[in-house]
Amino acid sequence: MSHAITMPALSDTMSNGRLVKWTKKPGEAIKKGDVIAEIETDKAVMDVEAFEDGYLSGPLTAEGTEAPVGEIIGYIADNAKDASRVAAATVASPPPATDGKAPAKAPVTASPVSPVLAASMGSMHPSGAPRTHRPPIARAASEAAAPATLAANPASQALAAGPPYRIERASSLREAVARNMIASAAAPTFRVTAQLPLETLVSAAKERQQSLTLLLARACALTVLAHPLFNATYTPDGLARRERVDIGIAVDSGEGLITPVLRDAAVRSLAELAGEWNALREKVKSRRLAPADYSGATFYLSDLGVFSVVEAFDSIVPIGAAAILSVAASRPQGTFFTLACDHRVVFGADAARFLETLRQKLSDPGKLLA
Repeated sequence: MSHAITMPALSDTMSNGRLVKWTKKPGEAIKKGDVIAEIETDKAVMDVEAFEDGYLSGPLTAEGTEAPVGEIIGYIADNAKDASRVAAATVASPPPATDGKAPAKAPVTASPVSPVLAASMGSMHPSGAPRTHRPPIARAASEAAAPATLAANPASQALAAGPPYRIERASSLREAVARNMIASAAAPTFRVTAQLPLETLVSAAKERQQSLTLLLARACALTVLAHPLFNATYTPDGLARRERVDIGIAVDSGEGLITPVLRDAAVRSLAELAGEWNALREKVKSRRLAPADYSGATFYLSDLGVFSVVEAFDSIVPIGAAAILSVAASRPQGTFFTLACDHRVVFGADAARFLETLRQKLSDPGKLLA
């Protein structure tokens, strides 16, 4: 008898997963709890453990293949005989790779307006212009389909008016970010910008060889502690007031935006937070963040200060938070801090008071470094 292994839901936003590799071979004996596969979710690469003793059996989903949550990707057989029966031809061949790396997702070629219209456009002329010859039936169909399609999809209209193009499927992380940003943008928000002194803290961070982003996160946590409304979030039943300040810090993973979370950042020592922050950054690099590492922040920080060209910017308030602070590059005359807020939770005067307190925290590096 065989038991199905299905694509697990390893995060709240995961709808599909990519099977990176099988860590056990077909027919190999496995124990409950053994890591049998690595799955790339929308945020990280995570291990999949065997749910019972047995033998890895096929057919197995090919490495590099994407599958929806709940789809069968392999089996665990009760005995070696059942597993060995399919072991010889159990793993499908992955798409060919030319450089020894994991196969990339194939680009998806899309029509600017409709499949019929795309077919009617034909191939490109050597000069770069589209061929104008089209079969009469295709031409008639395209003339009927195009106006309705273009009217319904302004993005397609803009694409159709421009040069030839192709669609490349976004990574799982980018798709997750897009979904989250669309949902977050529905909240009523406002922004308040202040020019605050940061040079003293920058110098202290360099002198102590401490992460400036970490010190900013600590300053935010202490400021939130003084203004607890910024630790709340709106729900249809009322404001949810959290009892711990967890700071989500925006990080560029190379594939997209992810926000590892420093838990209880207003209370724990700087040394303890520094150790956790270093561990989180290593997880980001290796794409080994677990959902517990990046979920549930109560306040967010986005620091683009490493880019000297950035004068000021703002951010979208993530779901589940009342505010996010955007920090631009440090300037001798003052650095621009922009606080984006959920207007259902806090108001303009609340934001102004928050920034006043933050200025006091930034002006006293000794307390932040203690």
